[in-house]
Amino acid sequence: MNLLLYDAVIFDLDGTLTDSQPGIFACAKYALDKMGLPIPPDSTLRRFLGPPLAESYINYCGMTEEQAAYATDLYRERYIPIGWKENKVYPHIRALLKSLKDRGVYLAVATGKPQHTSVDILRYFDLLPYFDAVAGPAPEELHADKGDLIRRVLPEGKRAVMVGDTAGDIKGAKDVGIASVAALYGYGVDEEVMAAGPTHAVKDTKALCELLCPDMEKEKGFFVTLEGVDGCGKSTQAAALKERLEQFGYSVHRTREPGGCPIAEEIRKIVLAKEDGGMCAETEALLFAAARAQHLKDVILPSVEAGQVVLCDRFVDSSLVYQGMARGLGMEWVKEINRPAFREGAPDATLYLRMDHEKAMARRLAVDAPDRIEQAGDSFHARTEAAYEELCRQHPDRFLPVNGDQTPEQVTEDAFSALFSRMRERGVL
Repeated sequence: MNLLLYDAVIFDLDGTLTDSQPGIFACAKYALDKMGLPIPPDSTLRRFLGPPLAESYINYCGMTEEQAAYATDLYRERYIPIGWKENKVYPHIRALLKSLKDRGVYLAVATGKPQHTSVDILRYFDLLPYFDAVAGPAPEELHADKGDLIRRVLPEGKRAVMVGDTAGDIKGAKDVGIASVAALYGYGVDEEVMAAGPTHAVKDTKALCELLCPDMEKEKGFFVTLEGVDGCGKSTQAAALKERLEQFGYSVHRTREPGGCPIAEEIRKIVLAKEDGGMCAETEALLFAAARAQHLKDVILPSVEAGQVVLCDRFVDSSLVYQGMARGLGMEWVKEINRPAFREGAPDATLYLRMDHEKAMARRLAVDAPDRIEQAGDSFHARTEAAYEELCRQHPDRFLPVNGDQTPEQVTEDAFSALFSRMRERGVL
């Protein structure tokens, strides 16, 4: 049974598919500052989101056409290298586009943003393959009518709808005689958008999914662990990857081991205390396993089931390496006490930040005093590095090795590229 109201959906870009406010604000202010003009309040700058840029400078900053053209050039001076990437795909949009495309729906973009920039943004966030056409102003066009932009991508013989966040989107849809959806989660003024008379209105992207694709499949979760020797930069990269994944429209839960939930955090205080109190290797391993079992039940499994990407700083591989190999307890014994993790919570991917243990520890000690495990000595940490390399060789289908001995920014680029490719392979879109 076909539950779809429309078999052609045309989207606006800014405020509908992506949240581009940070980049647009920064670039608009940059141009005004360069021209020695006052910076309007954010409430005024919000009106820049959607319409052609020159029109916004004329309408909201009192510029002439000549001034607006110059301001546009200055805006692009910052936007071209930096601003267009300061963007964020709204939650559920990626899954919605895939579901509509899978059902044979014609998809297009009609936006006041320059066409070449719009294509670059869609390509960067890996959304371009979903669209049959993209329309935006050409470089020489200072003004572009929304109705005309819609006509450029409107297919014949289909039930079409325009989805946008401004009154101009709704009026443009009326001009060409198609239905419209007001995206009230975007940048438009709600009263103005509703006064334009949209066919439908949605308060968030979840409601948009329910309207356009009511039988949409549930989004898939994905469990990612970060592993490596002490000091390799896992925590830094977990934070950076969370930000990057959220930019691409994913819901992300970042967590750590030992810890991640109240009971496991209490265990963390014991196993990582500066003084060990005579703790034997078996007790250490069992405490890690206990914390992990609780963490798995309370946090990891529910988050993956809810469709989130879980980023976990260390997981069972750490126990195999630190307690199984470096402490000499043996891999099989450690696997046995961590049975819940192997049976129910095996990671979908493991980012292994590869780094020489001596260099990593020197970097770690330059930041803070070592914890109990970090005080174990060089031979211990040499064994952990060797054990990680062995696990990487044994599990090439799961481990994604990344050179950790680079700038943090380059490590993030490499890690995200490897992870995003793996997620695409596994159908996490």
